[in-house]
Amino acid sequence: MQSIRMLAAVLAQCAVDGHGMFTASGLRSAMPHLKDGAWKTLLSRAEAGGLLTRVCRGIYLYKEATYPADLVLCHAAALLRAGAFNYLSLESVLSTAGLISQVPINLLTLMSSGCSNRIDCGRWGAIEFVHTNKTPDSLRGQLSWDAQSRLWTASVSQALADLKSTRRNLDLVDWNAVPLTDTMESVVPDVSRTKRGRT
Repeated sequence: MQSIRMLAAVLAQCAVDGHGMFTASGLRSAMPHLKDGAWKTLLSRAEAGGLLTRVCRGIYLYKEATYPADLVLCHAAALLRAGAFNYLSLESVLSTAGLISQVPINLLTLMSSGCSNRIDCGRWGAIEFVHTNKTPDSLRGQLSWDAQSRLWTASVSQALADLKSTRRNLDLVDWNAVPLTDTMESVVPDVSRTKRGRT
């Protein structure tokens, strides 16, 4: 059987239950008989022929898989940093909560135990990883698991704390819309608390 047909068969077998995104290294393990040069050529042929669509370096979508466009960045981020501690935070969480505007469309922001980096994902947008030294234990109660995105997600208060600790643009936040609970006290600017009658 030709290698391209073998790869197509592997993809068809693996692309079940919503699993249509693959890493190059994962696919490589299914074709152990190929030498590195032959594998790179096969991957290029699969992409050129439309069997695979490149999301970013090392991440591909299978053409036959029905994949929600709004989950591509999330799932790519999970695969890119599978060995690291990551969670959605910063502008992505605050934008979803309606507390921030002027965020570039299709930019996914995460805190990560890995190095800071911005990954271009073509028509899907970009993924930005921002380094953190925080551990899962230190964030207990501030993170929730989202099975659809396959990522941990920060609470609004944690996303605000991350925004502040990483010295990102706080002016984009609509502080008057932030619920002023006890957990928010340390991140809401004094001027905003004064305007709302809390000092």
